[in-house]
Amino acid sequence: MKPIITLFAVASLASISFGADEAKPAAEAKAKPDMEAVFKKKDANADGKVSKEEFLKGSKDAAKSETQFTNKDKDKDGNLTLEEFKAGGGKKKKAE
Repeated sequence: MKPIITLFAVASLASISFGADEAKPAAEAKAKPDMEAVFKKKDANADGKVSKEEFLKGSKDAAKSETQFTNKDKDKDGNLTLEEFKAGGGKKKKAE
């Protein structure tokens, strides 16, 4: 009998714990990163631009990151301004 009571107690506590997370608004749960702060962190030499080398540094997927950089670099000068960095990379959505 004790194992059953223990099982119910654990299940009750688990549902209370998980229920608290469900109360958060969806926007809070999926908050977007502060792109200006990310830009400043990437801009290692603080020149107000992010070079391809700065952008790729620490990347786990260099090929994907290079494609992202190329898509974001609208004026093709080899650097990203804050505006280019924050803007979408021109990624096309797949047709469903």
